[in-house]
Amino acid sequence: MALEIKFGTDGWRGIIGWDFTFENVRRTAQALADYINENAPAEEKGKSPKIFVGFDCRFMSDMFAADIASILRSNKLDVILSDRPVSSPVAACLSLNKFWLSVMVTASHNPAQYNGIKIKLAGGAASERVTKDLEELLGQNSVLFLYGQKAEQKDLTDIYLKYVSSHVNMKKLKNFKGKVAMDYMHGAAAGYLERILPAKQVIALRANRDTTFGGGQPEPVEKNLIDLKKTVVAKKAALGIAFDGDGDRLALIDEKGNYLTPCLIAAVLCNYFIKNKKLKGKIVQTVSMGYLLKRIARKHEMLFEEVPVGFKHIAEIMALEEVAFGVEESGGFAWKGNLPDRDGLTVALAFLEVMAVTGKKASELCAQIAQEYGSSVYLRRDISLTKPLDKASFTDKIRKKLPKKINNRKVAELLTFDGLKILFDNDEWLLLRPSGTEPVLRIYAESASKKDTQSLLDFGEKLVTPFINK
Repeated sequence: MALEIKFGTDGWRGIIGWDFTFENVRRTAQALADYINENAPAEEKGKSPKIFVGFDCRFMSDMFAADIASILRSNKLDVILSDRPVSSPVAACLSLNKFWLSVMVTASHNPAQYNGIKIKLAGGAASERVTKDLEELLGQNSVLFLYGQKAEQKDLTDIYLKYVSSHVNMKKLKNFKGKVAMDYMHGAAAGYLERILPAKQVIALRANRDTTFGGGQPEPVEKNLIDLKKTVVAKKAALGIAFDGDGDRLALIDEKGNYLTPCLIAAVLCNYFIKNKKLKGKIVQTVSMGYLLKRIARKHEMLFEEVPVGFKHIAEIMALEEVAFGVEESGGFAWKGNLPDRDGLTVALAFLEVMAVTGKKASELCAQIAQEYGSSVYLRRDISLTKPLDKASFTDKIRKKLPKKINNRKVAELLTFDGLKILFDNDEWLLLRPSGTEPVLRIYAESASKKDTQSLLDFGEKLVTPFINK
């Protein structure tokens, strides 16, 4: 079934057996081979650029990856295929200096019936320009799949773990003596934390491979972390950590069992790096993030920019400008000196480092942020759709129906480059945004209280209801 293949905010995703089929994966692999052979740097031509192919724990990910590797090999490319499931940060790390490009078979946080493909270049997600070029090459050449072209298989995880260890302060981490509850969500990063911290400090949950993800979804959002919250409190852990299905995103739970929003995690890390490590440069966040980083940038006289959702937009700016810190709301963080891509393990270790250096508990670090930059209650509401919405058309229709005041707040500014973000005079905001990878409409809001944030979400849902097909 040769359905349309489109790369969204982070790769192409589809339902296994419907649009994510062997036929479509092979078409994509051939287009990728054509792209590589056309775009490999001059010094690589004639030398066969090195390509890494990895895969996660999903149903048949290893088989899809093997086909991709064989097709790249058939097109005279030098390929290493992982011999085990790996996280997406492994593929990103390998693309930084060991391989010209990495391919990951993964659908990240999506439900079990999904699979997908991510492309990593120069340590980060392939830019929109690259994925558009790749889409244009689809179907231009017949798939070259020669018999016997199997790729060499290796475990290259150690290269990534050494990289991570060299980019956190391991001496300071040794001062951290508390227990950590680690929810791997049956994902590809299972066991990674125990290879950095003493295993006796780690309480591992859902570390086994389960292609159904226990009947749930490997997305580290609060509603999926009930067991992790209970474990943190019951075992008196200092911190709870959860990775998504491919290990590039994370969530944190404080010692009291409270979920920490990405806004709070980003503020704690960014504030620490600026004050303790003299981090300089621009702060960049996706449009779905909140006002804490804006206030941090304002206080420290740093440039601040918002970009469309998708870490690739942050990675592009990091490659071209001096970016101190970049973050997206789904749990992806990066900062100067590290991979220009999301990496759950590095973020987890950095947060533990902050706790070790300051001697503060996770809840105390968040309280300090609230005292310095104001309270933040950030919530998201997802509305399932029968089919995806045209983002530009939806945004235009909603903008025309927008009143000048919302819940007694005066509208100060509108951002329309990725859905409609409504900003108020006091930095509080509401965002209405169709997803770029799923048939979902997301409504986000942030204010100083839960009651006000909920009321903004309610207003947003009422506003969009006439324009959507549930």
